[in-house]
Amino acid sequence: MPVPRPGSPELLAFVAEVAADAARRRDAGGAEPPFAAVAEPPFAAVAEPPFAAVAAAKRLRLGAVRVPADLGGGGWTASELFELLIDLGEADPDVPHILRIHFGFVEELFRLPRTEAKSAWIPHVLAGKLFGGALTELGDRAAGSWQYDSTLVPRPEGGYTLNGRKFYSTGTLYCDYVRVSAEVPERGLLTAVVPTDRAGIEHLDDWDGIGQRHTGSGTTVLTDVLVGEHETLPWRGADSKVPPRQSFPQLYLHAIAAGILRAAAADAAALVRGRRRTFVFATAEQPREDPQLLEVIGTISATAFAAEATVRIAAQAQDRAFDAARATGIDAALEHHASVLAAQVKVALEEPALRAAARIFEVGGASATRASAHHDRHWRNLRTLFSHNPTVYKARALGDLLVNDTQLPEAGHF
Repeated sequence: MPVPRPGSPELLAFVAEVAADAARRRDAGGAEPPFAAVAEPPFAAVAEPPFAAVAAAKRLRLGAVRVPADLGGGGWTASELFELLIDLGEADPDVPHILRIHFGFVEELFRLPRTEAKSAWIPHVLAGKLFGGALTELGDRAAGSWQYDSTLVPRPEGGYTLNGRKFYSTGTLYCDYVRVSAEVPERGLLTAVVPTDRAGIEHLDDWDGIGQRHTGSGTTVLTDVLVGEHETLPWRGADSKVPPRQSFPQLYLHAIAAGILRAAAADAAALVRGRRRTFVFATAEQPREDPQLLEVIGTISATAFAAEATVRIAAQAQDRAFDAARATGIDAALEHHASVLAAQVKVALEEPALRAAARIFEVGGASATRASAHHDRHWRNLRTLFSHNPTVYKARALGDLLVNDTQLPEAGHF
């Protein structure tokens, strides 16, 4: 089956399928909250993750959209991928988040220098396999410092033994392979890529965040996992003269946020359209004719538009940086510019987005706060996405760049 093209009937049907599946699970009480063991009725009966949506993504080989067409992939641009992420963020924001590590991994495979070790994974991507990640560890080390307690210890007969405990293993619960970053004693960092069902790998579905609840972002425990030499890759561009930045996964989150805002606007409009009761002191007899409520709907929709527009502009910078990395090698100036735009999207979007998602309750009254209505999911999901990296630090770095020409930090999360 060919990888679907952007806007194709197959792709539109997939997005619609994801949205319908999410609505079905919400109606069944299973999508919110996911923890059946501790939930109160009517939510205790079902706690169903989006396995069907992920299976459909594998069937369509959506993980290969950024693989060049002459190799059997979709040949999509980064901008086209971000358009899909916005659509999926509207349909079910957990689904694109599950795929976030995978798409970052695919970019690494095609970044120069191209090697046999990288190319060996391309057939798996083309076959529809998905790659999750286990990177971050809980502890007292600064986030983005790239220091880990997990270890890859060389074995006398070849290969390594992997041990560690990772948190925020987003997507790994659903994926076929997991990327794990660990320390090789006295040699530095190395990345292992192993099947998720390999002996010694245990994924604990213990993510209990207030939002993005079905992303499988819990703990991965690694106990004496055998790793072949062919299952390792250099640490994040260690084979490049110019280190790559990490703006792609940051902007990725905000494409999901743009989709969430689109869904919030649609839900708010449907809520007002369906209301039959208003207050005695309202400015109109019908809620759908009340100018104050219509102003709220217009504001939410405008915020959604602004989010989409800024993400699209920043995605164009991702295209330029990725094209250079694939053609001539990493371009530091293009990477820096893409990081600036991704940070600006985050700083510009966070407060208006959270405010817009909360305003849905202004047009629905107390009945809109019922748990069964799930209107709170938009704010919770946005708050969780935005919490990945503190906005205050990004804003300070942008100000330092503008005033003092100080380059962005050479660290994770930028």
